[in-house]
Amino acid sequence: MSSARPLRADARRNREALLAAAREAFLSGDTDSHVEEIARSAGVAVGTLYRHFETREALIEEVYRQEVDELCAAPAALLERYSPEEALRRFLLLLVEHAAVGKGMSVALESIMATASPVFEAARTQMADALTQLLDAGVTAGVVRDGVTGPTLLRALGGICGMRATEGWQDEARQITALLFDGLRYGTAG
Repeated sequence: MSSARPLRADARRNREALLAAAREAFLSGDTDSHVEEIARSAGVAVGTLYRHFETREALIEEVYRQEVDELCAAPAALLERYSPEEALRRFLLLLVEHAAVGKGMSVALESIMATASPVFEAARTQMADALTQLLDAGVTAGVVRDGVTGPTLLRALGGICGMRATEGWQDEARQITALLFDGLRYGTAG
């Protein structure tokens, strides 16, 4: 029984190494990276990769899910550190950065878009909930206008981030996001 515990720790390390290697490959734009290359980068055998992830698509899903989980954990930390208004502003910019990361993963993500994967629906829900948390804090503090929902704000940001196919899009997206942020504060005392 005592030998099972190190194996579990070993398996956890292998899984984390595989996710880190896949994340690095996908985010760097190496979306054609084969599972053999990812396993080699992680320092494990291909069989180990397949023990943790049945398919390449399952690996991509988990990398994306981790990205979204990290992003959507940010509002609570931002609200602890900043005013509701500043927390919202910073999170809007994080969403633009997330879209930049998504651009690096876009080809890899296309492979799971064709599946019945709920990963995108879950991601949209998480992001909308994170925005709702920040909007509610801003409304309560009187620095954000009432009546805007997290899903509506996410759709607006989706339109902004949809510009990623154009050169220099991030600077323009940040400018448009600043306009959107100003609009969210219009008519408040703050």
